[in-house]
Amino acid sequence: MKTAGRKRILLAASGLGIAGLALAGCTSGPGASDGGGDGGGGDGGDAQVTVYGTIVDAEAELLEQSWADWEEESGIDIVYEGSQEFEAQIAVRAQGGNPPDLAIFPQPGLLSDMASRGYLMEAPEGVVSNLREYWAEDWETYASHDGTIYGAPLMANAKGWIWYQPSVFEEHGWEVPTDWQGLLDLTQQIRDETGEPPWCAGFGSDAATGWPGTDWIEDLVLRQAGPDVYDQWVANEIPFTDPQIKEAFDATAEILLNPDYVNAGFGDVASIGSTPFGDVANALVSGDCLLTHQASFLDGFIVEAGGEVGEDGDVWAFMLPPVDAGAGQMITGGGEIVGAFSDDENVVKVQEYLSSPEWANSRVSLGGVISANNGLDPENAQSPILKAAIEILQDEETTFRFDGSDLMPSAVGAGTFWTGMRDWVNGASTDDVLEQIESGWPEE
Repeated sequence: MKTAGRKRILLAASGLGIAGLALAGCTSGPGASDGGGDGGGGDGGDAQVTVYGTIVDAEAELLEQSWADWEEESGIDIVYEGSQEFEAQIAVRAQGGNPPDLAIFPQPGLLSDMASRGYLMEAPEGVVSNLREYWAEDWETYASHDGTIYGAPLMANAKGWIWYQPSVFEEHGWEVPTDWQGLLDLTQQIRDETGEPPWCAGFGSDAATGWPGTDWIEDLVLRQAGPDVYDQWVANEIPFTDPQIKEAFDATAEILLNPDYVNAGFGDVASIGSTPFGDVANALVSGDCLLTHQASFLDGFIVEAGGEVGEDGDVWAFMLPPVDAGAGQMITGGGEIVGAFSDDENVVKVQEYLSSPEWANSRVSLGGVISANNGLDPENAQSPILKAAIEILQDEETTFRFDGSDLMPSAVGAGTFWTGMRDWVNGASTDDVLEQIESGWPEE
């Protein structure tokens, strides 16, 4: 990282940064450029490019470390500002004429909204070239608006992992299931043999409480109904009240609403809504919970809880199986898209670098994250589960779909969908919940 001569400004709000969470705040701050991105720096000093995103605290420090060598080589000083008020503030800054040069969008829908309002620059040729060479075709869709590319992906995560203790499975002779019914059979087997609920789950995430439940539904819609229906659903061409979406809720209910199956280590079904999502890692490591569903980033929580992640470690994971054994790999996930408010030469250089395999390998080698960049060497991952996630994302046979709630308008994806999941585990009927979630869609 660079020394005090090039001071970094990080605004770290408290709490966990969750995609779609919009909070009120000031209209400008450190890191904002003075009128749409100067990108050129001041007289006699290094060129500066400002970058604004949701990444804060230790992860922000790693982000800055990832490009420090490139800054020295290029002579461009990347000034990063992280804020958990990003979703609200990026629109305020754009409207006020003082956006950053580059923004790291945690939701494709937010990038598309900024592009539709004329704030973002079309992606430069080098960025488009990198996008098409190093990412699967689906990612181009997420970086585009109305057929025009406005950015390129940065990091990624793979969702749908089922975490468990390998030693306990070996002791009891339990086997990793190959289809959905097999997972239900395994769940009942564990219940019969232990007399305890196998699963633990936590939807708690402060103002964003409920998002872990949306991940369950998204995984089941994709696996049961397929990618075409999934795409129509996130675009509201198929409503939440459609039988195919209700089927995903019913399937999830077979586990999450069954008092015999949850909530190990925490209480009953209703406790899911108040249990912080990261706390399941402690129950998993201690053995109070034998199965949980969460994205690849749970790896960090498990390590913090004192567990070792690995096939021969304390905790390992398998991907939520398909409905039919042998069906192709279908996964959901998330990530960020970098978009530009300036087409200054130095801004373009930074944007191209962030879309390159060189940056992806630099950041992933520092640990804690992955990328879907096909130029990334999986061996650079600092965790076996992250390595496995990279290999899945890079597999041409994998069908990948972005987190559905992040693709929906925030009134739904970060609104009625979240609150609906909370109501659901608190006893509201599925039909009522589906109608309530659907009511959040903005009228056209």
